[in-house]
Amino acid sequence: MADRAALAAFLRARREALQPEDVGLSRGRRRRTGGLRREEVAALCDMSVDYYSRLEQPRGPNPSEQMLAAIARGLHLSLEECDLLFQLAGHALPRRVPGGDHIAPGMMRILDRLEDTPAQVMNHLGETLRQTRPAVALLGDQTAHTGLARSSHYRWFTDPGARLVHPEQDHAEQSRLMVADLHSAYSRDGRDSRAAELVDALNRESPEFAAIWRERPVLGPYCATKRFHHPQVGTLELHCQTLVDPDQSQRLVVYTAAPGTESHTNLRLLSLLPVM
Repeated sequence: MADRAALAAFLRARREALQPEDVGLSRGRRRRTGGLRREEVAALCDMSVDYYSRLEQPRGPNPSEQMLAAIARGLHLSLEECDLLFQLAGHALPRRVPGGDHIAPGMMRILDRLEDTPAQVMNHLGETLRQTRPAVALLGDQTAHTGLARSSHYRWFTDPGARLVHPEQDHAEQSRLMVADLHSAYSRDGRDSRAAELVDALNRESPEFAAIWRERPVLGPYCATKRFHHPQVGTLELHCQTLVDPDQSQRLVVYTAAPGTESHTNLRLLSLLPVM
């Protein structure tokens, strides 16, 4: 059973403890409160201000598990705080799986400071959990997919549109990288895992994947330069830097360009484009 009063108190305490700088926001001159405003938290959680405000008052509907997950991300909750949030809302504790959707607060703080850079948090199955605005402009909204299609590995071999982001002459190399990355996840997680589910599906649906899988490719350097094709700014040569969080089986991927290059100029233009 939900404890509405305790849930409201918990949400208020976490909101007031967070500083604007913790979530990549500007403090501004007229801020009277030490923590975040309700409208700021609502925006971080992708929900209306009215809905979030009613949770803190407390009144309104009992939040669903999806809403609670959004609140956990928006408030940068730790795993223990996330468990408490679910308990107070009267839900069973979220099931812990390797590479789940919960992003560690430290990783979130880093991502929030990269608002002008293409960056995204992904799990070891190639599922994008959160993106900066420039990353959406570069790669599209990769968080909107469901089912097996959440995995970029799966989309690469089953959806021709997923390949448009890279020049055609780079597709063969990218295919090997995708298979090698999934092979690493499969080797660690074993047969009874989501990685195995992806491998089985791709072996059935993609002859290209099946042929490369039989070769058991191994991952090379993470920071190799990749070429991206964007319909408005053209081709960009970007360095892919990766920060791995071993405890969460997640990685923060950041795309940068060498200063003084055409790609560096185009990358700055990309950050100015409206996100559709």
